[in-house]
Amino acid sequence: MGDGAISPKIGNMKALLGIVAGAGASYGLYKLLSGGGFKRYKKSVNWEGAALKGGPPGEGSPRPGSLLAKVSGLDVVCPQGERTDAASGDTTHQTPGNLQPEHLKMLLTCLQTSTSPSDRCRLLLTLGNAAAFTVNQNIIREFKGIPVIGGLLSDPAPEVKTHALNALSNLCMNTENQEQLKVYVPQVLESIEMSPVNSDLQLGALRLLTNLSVTDKHQYLLKDSVTLLLSLLVVCNEELQVQTLKVLVNLSSNPDMMDDIVQAQAPASVMLLFDVQTASSVLLRLLTFAGNLKAWRPSAQVADQLRRKQDCLFRVMLDESSQLQGRLVELLSHPDKELQAQVARVLT
Repeated sequence: MGDGAISPKIGNMKALLGIVAGAGASYGLYKLLSGGGFKRYKKSVNWEGAALKGGPPGEGSPRPGSLLAKVSGLDVVCPQGERTDAASGDTTHQTPGNLQPEHLKMLLTCLQTSTSPSDRCRLLLTLGNAAAFTVNQNIIREFKGIPVIGGLLSDPAPEVKTHALNALSNLCMNTENQEQLKVYVPQVLESIEMSPVNSDLQLGALRLLTNLSVTDKHQYLLKDSVTLLLSLLVVCNEELQVQTLKVLVNLSSNPDMMDDIVQAQAPASVMLLFDVQTASSVLLRLLTFAGNLKAWRPSAQVADQLRRKQDCLFRVMLDESSQLQGRLVELLSHPDKELQAQVARVLT
């Protein structure tokens, strides 16, 4: 595609927007607890991550062990069967994988100048889809695009914030990008706490946190979020429960996070999720989370200190008085053989 495929003038935003793919109540929760320091323990091997769901055409399979191979899936909207007319310079039907650096730069410029929420959403959707490709993740960072997109987390329109979160989630699959994205963690957590339960905005925020927490490097930024995540877990729908548990599984796989996790306030109703009626997709991750917790072995002194913390996760799930053991035994009769095996592993 030639350099003149898109005019650099902002007046041609309508033509540029032709590139794009189609496509309650306030949630107040507990004040997050500040954790004290307990002894560190051996790391559990269970973490949560999945390759990009429905990966866009034109990109090879991610390398085993790479960050892209680990992160959770974001629903990437990539139109199928569309073609670019290179001879005419028509960019109207371009897929995100075919965008050139000059197109990405222009999209970011338009995003900075646009005053229309609908246009911002369409621009963010295209940038988010483009960011499913590693090369575009780097280009957007080099064009200073992360602060441009991150700045829209303060946009008054919820739909704009949601699309900004989705774009940042894909950009977060790049370790260099994570260094810039980590500054938005407080805003992302606020979006989860203050948005309507089961909203797309909450889902986008959780996806970003999942991608950020897939490695140990930035998990410390979420040490005060466990109470928030556990509180959301017991009230949200299946889709958000799965995404919430992905974050909790990632955090609980890191022994350096265990002090903060076991001290977090936890609603007693979290135990009700260990039930045959709970969706298998939720129960499997809940069992992985429980297995990570049970692999932690506190000293008698540390356990005594934790027992003095009312309603902390240790007392709800790990203490001798916890209902967890009995509920796990009941789940041994679950009709799903995979779940049975997971329960047996947690019990051992």
